[in-house]
Amino acid sequence: MPSRKLTISIAAGAVVIAAAAGGYAVEHSSSSSATSGAAPGNSTSGAPSSRPGFGGGGSNARSAPAAGGASGTVDSVSTPSFTLSTATGQKVTVNEASTTTYQNGTGSTSAGAVTTGEQVLVLGTTGGTTITATQVIVQPAGTGGSAAASAAGVIPFQSGAPTTSKQVGQIPPNYSAGQGTIVSATAADQATEAALAAYPGGVVDRVVQLSDGEYEVHYIGVNWPHHTFVNQDFKVVGAD
Repeated sequence: MPSRKLTISIAAGAVVIAAAAGGYAVEHSSSSSATSGAAPGNSTSGAPSSRPGFGGGGSNARSAPAAGGASGTVDSVSTPSFTLSTATGQKVTVNEASTTTYQNGTGSTSAGAVTTGEQVLVLGTTGGTTITATQVIVQPAGTGGSAAASAAGVIPFQSGAPTTSKQVGQIPPNYSAGQGTIVSATAADQATEAALAAYPGGVVDRVVQLSDGEYEVHYIGVNWPHHTFVNQDFKVVGAD
């Protein structure tokens, strides 16, 4: 009888240990998924695993589609969608809708203006590396190309490469990732456009307004920057 009780106790202990280990594995896996670099197929949070706090419970730490955008060169057109490559080589799929508007310079145009080789800025709802476009802006040739990305210090995403951690310009005092409230519409579009003009190459998957009124523009698809900070006048003031 004592031997039977000992066996049951050992078995129960093993179940508890296994459950605890399983819980750790699930938690660790979720954390890694939420904080991995943002290549296609990874979490749309795009936050790097070496930067604590990313993907952690703040109101902007989520992977649901949100207002954002991307800029780059059109690779192929297959109505009602097209693909583009950003200045750092990130591939983006753009889905068009009947409500999508098109602009060329300061004037309006049609979907026919989007052709292979054109430089475009796309604004809309971003989910990973797919954007449902609300607006497509055809830009002058050479706008936001690889040379501009390199000059701005943008570092392309490379699987397995260490995350770059640096700060440029002004970072809001007491800022930490996960703060703020996700915004949409005109504010998100203007902040996205300003950020991509200053740091081309990434994909903006959300825009967050901080308590001081500034905006944090969150990038995926690059190893740096992860955040670009835009003031209330929609001028880029810093990046990290």
